[in-house]
Amino acid sequence: MKQHTESSHRPHHEVIIVGGGQAGLSVSYQLQKLGIDHRVFEKNRIGHSWREDRWDSFCLVTPNWQCRLPDFPYQGDDPQGFMLKDEIVEYIEAFARKVDAPIREGVAVQRVRRDKQGRLEVTASDGEYTANHLVVATGGYDIPFIPAYAHSLPQHIFQIHTMHYRNPEQLPPGEVLVVGTGQSGVQIMEDLHLAGRKVHLAVGTAPRSPRMYRGRETTEWLYDLGFYELTVDRHPLGDEVRHKTNHYLTGRDRGHEIDLRKYALEGVKLYGSMANISGSRLEFKPDLTRNLDDADQVYLNIRNDIDRYIAENHIAAPEEPPFRKVWEPEFDPTSVDADEAGITSIVWAIGFKPDYSWIELPCFDGRGHPVFKRGITQVDGLYFIGLPWLNTWGSGRFLGIAEDSEFLAGEIAKRLSTRCAAA
Repeated sequence: MKQHTESSHRPHHEVIIVGGGQAGLSVSYQLQKLGIDHRVFEKNRIGHSWREDRWDSFCLVTPNWQCRLPDFPYQGDDPQGFMLKDEIVEYIEAFARKVDAPIREGVAVQRVRRDKQGRLEVTASDGEYTANHLVVATGGYDIPFIPAYAHSLPQHIFQIHTMHYRNPEQLPPGEVLVVGTGQSGVQIMEDLHLAGRKVHLAVGTAPRSPRMYRGRETTEWLYDLGFYELTVDRHPLGDEVRHKTNHYLTGRDRGHEIDLRKYALEGVKLYGSMANISGSRLEFKPDLTRNLDDADQVYLNIRNDIDRYIAENHIAAPEEPPFRKVWEPEFDPTSVDADEAGITSIVWAIGFKPDYSWIELPCFDGRGHPVFKRGITQVDGLYFIGLPWLNTWGSGRFLGIAEDSEFLAGEIAKRLSTRCAAA
């Protein structure tokens, strides 16, 4: 299916892919196998977010064996390890060389809308294009989220988002408050703690997971239990699961679980969820005890699921001691004065917001999230990929991209065939 040019001299492609990360490259690979004309636009360079938007000690939280891009599984000799940032970039770049996608790096897509002929009109930083199909592979981590009340913080207290955090030396001397306990928050807390910094942590509602359990890495158990194959339409929460925070644990130093109670014993000061800032006074919700208990309950649920699987399948596996809480808060602190406590820095680890303002098509819900089924929207020719729970738990990870990209490419091929048959 060859490219052609419209009379208006706007280059036309059957498919345009926006985003040249692992998801966009995977779709390109599948389209090439089907002989479908397409172009990939990447506003930065391949591997940019892994290279530029992660801290120095960043590593994967899922083991290397889960890195299964299409026909390009992990190539190294440490499948049970956790790739460091530079190794992840090397893996992506090696995959890009294999794919050899028709990509334009340094080209940003600024607008997508329907033209008068019914085609998708794409305005990019290097000109105008049209396409019959467009795949959005930009991910959901465009705009770092910082709450509005952060603006009331005194200027002498340094603020930074996880996107721009690199190492403890980057922060001024003094104590540090990390806000948020998703994967980034707890890993940066640990990064600072191991560097000898005094850390305060605002504990949110993220769940936690064991790392090793009954002689085996937990994600291996969960893989065998079919957790990664569970589809969003079979999940008890349905579409709402897409908005849930991932379990926290780490791949640092060969991987380990993170028990915030243990860090409290080691001197990390824990608070509940961040609620407000009034001058130097930092305010928190009285939910520390509940958030710790809820995270532990998810941790225990995972252990129970594994125990049940072992028993039902008569698997020989070592026993584990019962879980016990190593620390309990005496009360839920609701405020602290940053100046009195010596807090000179705040690291915001409460996530990102997607930026879909450039898509002028009716594919979003009331919260601005795209609506789709397996990445296919109700807008003819518009698709998404690389998002959490696009179809399964593995969709937003290296593990599920091959299946998702093959499915989307196949759907595009079917629609192109139908259109050709009708012409």
